[in-house]
Amino acid sequence: MMSGSAKTVMVTGSAGFVGSHLVEELVDRGYRVKCFVRYTSTNDPGFLNLLPEDKRSSIEIIAGDLRDPDAVQKAANGVDTIFHLAALVGIPYSYVHPYEVIDTNVMGTVNVLQAARANNVGRLIHTSTSEIYGTAQYVPIDEGHPVQGQSPYSASKIGAEKIVESYYASFSLPCTIIRPFNIYGPRQSTRAVIPTIITQALVQDEIKLGNTLATRDFTFVKDTVNGFIMASESEAAVGKTVNVGSNFEVSINDLVKMIVQLVGRDVKIHQDEVRLRPDKSEVQRLWADNTLAKETFGWEPKVSLTEGLQRTIEWISDNMDRFKVGEYSV
Repeated sequence: MMSGSAKTVMVTGSAGFVGSHLVEELVDRGYRVKCFVRYTSTNDPGFLNLLPEDKRSSIEIIAGDLRDPDAVQKAANGVDTIFHLAALVGIPYSYVHPYEVIDTNVMGTVNVLQAARANNVGRLIHTSTSEIYGTAQYVPIDEGHPVQGQSPYSASKIGAEKIVESYYASFSLPCTIIRPFNIYGPRQSTRAVIPTIITQALVQDEIKLGNTLATRDFTFVKDTVNGFIMASESEAAVGKTVNVGSNFEVSINDLVKMIVQLVGRDVKIHQDEVRLRPDKSEVQRLWADNTLAKETFGWEPKVSLTEGLQRTIEWISDNMDRFKVGEYSV
């Protein structure tokens, strides 16, 4: 718990996988939390519904659209820190709807920055992505690695990062950019590869996947969330761009073998052509150098891949009704 007067924070994208875990951890640490969620006619707060009742009752949910500057500015009133996680994150979706992805991820970030300035917000933590690096030109990937817009999604996140940098340089807005590598854990949808593998491994005899030769650096969601909070509490992190990743590389093939062993079923892999990215858009290798996070605010991952996969398998097993197993959606 925090000592003294509790800080008020706002989390954009709080209804999502990572956002809901961040909200839960912030509440546990004694923060007052405003949750900015995308408005729907059903007033659905997404994964915030899965929080225990005592935590749900302690948060303030504000519905709106990230692309509405007035809504974002009003929501940020009285806030000490903004954690900006909201984005359209589907890479295949960005091939189909690039305008919407760019509008949300770039102009939505501008609206958050403007709201932070207008409300004299003390800190802004902006969420980027390891996808901005594209296929690794060298490994492990440090923050000086070139950025490559290999999909409209990654290009939109590069643009958003540069705008955040400009607000720090031009207006002295105290920002930190976090570049998370592949996050996984309970509540994640089958838009991501680990739930895609686990859901199929649990009930099918064949797992349909895209590129299984690619490597990724997976970080358990609780570790990633801790990185966000530690960065927000660190004065040394202001103005910096920091990787939050495990510093461990694994191929999708080897990942499948780990999951199949943990599930305890004999399952085969089938490459589904529909799930493959265009050749020049595929990111073949990601492996984080997390030295800067350790040196700047003392962060390092605590949950091993095996332990994190086991926790994720257990959650998915208990919530299979939430998944359309084997169905590919962008």
